[in-house]
Amino acid sequence: MAIYMTAQFSVRRESVERCQQAITDLVDHITRNEPETRMYISMQEVEHQTNFLHFFIFENENAEARHAQSEALRLFTEVIQSECLEPVVFTTYTLVASTEE
Repeated sequence: MAIYMTAQFSVRRESVERCQQAITDLVDHITRNEPETRMYISMQEVEHQTNFLHFFIFENENAEARHAQSEALRLFTEVIQSECLEPVVFTTYTLVASTEE
């Protein structure tokens, strides 16, 4: 069964570009190496550009575990955690309806 999650975080203003690069690197890795990660989207808030929301869908628990154990995620986490104003907030969801399914 698919796993739907979000991650929300805010970073220091002076680190926005560094965090954007870390996000780009992570998503590039996912695109090339994690075929069972169905979707990974990173969004930046327009009015408060230090705020980010990530939305991701894993095919199953194995896909989530592979993602969680990747070196790319470790490197991303290292950057983001050092720049976050507060801990990242993760939320897991169940699908109710979608234009994609």
